[in-house]
Amino acid sequence: MKKDIILAGVGGQGILSIATIIGYAAIESGLNLKQAEVHGMSQRGGDVQSHLRISDKEINSDLIPQGGADVILSVEPMEALRYKPYLSSEGWFITNSTPFVNIPDYPDMEVIISEIDKFKNKVLLDGDKIAKELGSARSMNVVILGAASSFLDIPYEKLEEGIKFIFARKGEAVINANLNAMKAGREMAEKSK
Repeated sequence: MKKDIILAGVGGQGILSIATIIGYAAIESGLNLKQAEVHGMSQRGGDVQSHLRISDKEINSDLIPQGGADVILSVEPMEALRYKPYLSSEGWFITNSTPFVNIPDYPDMEVIISEIDKFKNKVLLDGDKIAKELGSARSMNVVILGAASSFLDIPYEKLEEGIKFIFARKGEAVINANLNAMKAGREMAEKSK
């Protein structure tokens, strides 16, 4: 088993929380993990990406080569497109459809959607809307994680354990909100396949 995953988004959108949940689930599943993070401008609003390499064998490098990613998981559509050259021909492109407009010349959404539509394997969903409907707007990132969960080759229960672990100090209400968000994202992705 080997999965190379690129996480992408904007600072403050929860990319590093997604990385922590997946990393926890991978380690608890007995898998090897290497991770490389780039925090963009290291501030809220800057681009953020993380390379996650998961395998049942030894991993030599923490960086994913171009054309080598099995999954691009993004909480922001334009940021997802930055990593298009990294996706393998059989890889999955999974992104939130809600833009985080943080620059004056943000591209037209029709152009972004038309580029996303060119991917053979894609899941595009409005994670912000789903999270708001669940009463937990801050769990949009976990909705998108849920959409990607069936493409990660990690048991779903281990991802749930990861959520319980990283949100434990925030209490049961936050844990349950994130568990519900992940479930909703997974269900929406299954419907869109």
